[in-house]
Amino acid sequence: MSILVAGPEPITDHRDLVAALERGSKPRDQWRIGTEHEKFPFCVNDLTPIPYGGDHGIRAMLEGLTRFGWRPVYEGENVIGLENDTSGNISLEPGGQFELSGAPLETLHQTCAELHDHLAQVKEVGGEHGIGFLGLGFTPNWRRDEIPVMPKGRYKIMTEYMKKVGTMGLDMMYRSFTVQVNLDFASEADMVKKLRVGIALQPLATALFANSPFTEGKPNGYLSYRSHVWTDTDNERAGMVPFVFEDGFGFERWVDYALDVPMYFVYRDGKYIDATGQSFRDFLEGRLPALPGEVPTRGDWNNHLTTIFPEARIKNYMEMRGADGGPWARICALPAFWVGLLYDQSSLDAAWDLVKDWTAEERQDLRDKVAKYGLQTPFRGGTLLDVARKAVAISRAGLEARGNGDGMGADETIHLRAVEEIVEKGQSPAQDLLDLYHGRWGGKVEPVYKEFAF
Repeated sequence: MSILVAGPEPITDHRDLVAALERGSKPRDQWRIGTEHEKFPFCVNDLTPIPYGGDHGIRAMLEGLTRFGWRPVYEGENVIGLENDTSGNISLEPGGQFELSGAPLETLHQTCAELHDHLAQVKEVGGEHGIGFLGLGFTPNWRRDEIPVMPKGRYKIMTEYMKKVGTMGLDMMYRSFTVQVNLDFASEADMVKKLRVGIALQPLATALFANSPFTEGKPNGYLSYRSHVWTDTDNERAGMVPFVFEDGFGFERWVDYALDVPMYFVYRDGKYIDATGQSFRDFLEGRLPALPGEVPTRGDWNNHLTTIFPEARIKNYMEMRGADGGPWARICALPAFWVGLLYDQSSLDAAWDLVKDWTAEERQDLRDKVAKYGLQTPFRGGTLLDVARKAVAISRAGLEARGNGDGMGADETIHLRAVEEIVEKGQSPAQDLLDLYHGRWGGKVEPVYKEFAF
């Protein structure tokens, strides 16, 4: 979750909100790639969660990273994130997950170099504190009550609210991990086409990157338990947003949707004011119970947009949100998959042709089943693997068309290779973990901390 902003410009009109989204439109030569990924820290000695405080806790880890030019972000006296002028930011998630929100970069080679540098920094500082990091979609053996709560005001508000709106919201907050990519659009029409392709194919991304088959030390019956958790987290702000495929969809319709998503909080003077369940429409009219008489600022609107969690979402850019956390190569492969599909016009057209006749019921059925069945999810007389073969071929063609070399003879398709290997094998990555669990690991999940740590 992003480090919050507090822009002072007041907003009193619905048109201001639409214009704020419209300002995200950029010419093609300004399109960028922003990759975000979460990973969870663990004690190398006993594989337990890392507390916030102490000589070797999360705070010490964050402070140690300042040697690389990161500046601490405080909430009160607590360091709750890091930022700098060139490398995006590091935010601290509810259960201690580290999230790198990468800088907007031109090529996948740059994005992977950024990731490499970040993981090297984390490994160096973590090693000094006996902290390792693992990329999965869900903690493999910790109970929720074992996981420390990070000292951020928004998480206290969200924790209480999640108990009222779903059965698995706390699991989402404290035990899940994702990778996402942020991409640009040229116009409203370009946004609409990309968002429709992104939402339709998000179950495919879930299958390709499914990496969370364990809960509390045992197989949980799913390949992406992270994806399953989202089916009953808070359905007013999550899901497949079928209205995106309706005639007339555009920025204004997205604003209308966002206005009707219940609020979490308002951020004022470094503090969070509980506004759970209240209406941003009332806020526009100065009738918000949490702040009577006040109207929102642009920062309030931007912060509200960060609390909306569909499978893909719009801010001043587009976020693809359906993938489990994973190892280094798959973190690079997730942006490669989407950039290949969406950043070349011929590939975008081909991807739309692939999904444009899917019904809302078919899209939802894929979403409902993919967490359990992955690439073997039934679809139109075949499986999702059949769709994967076509989509990945389209993505490769799109990356080839971009023609961005790394200076050593490779183009951006090198970063798609991890996905292509998954498709060639014909099974989601979580199945590999299950094979190890039932085989060489002898019914234990603990070896994952050694064999799959960064």
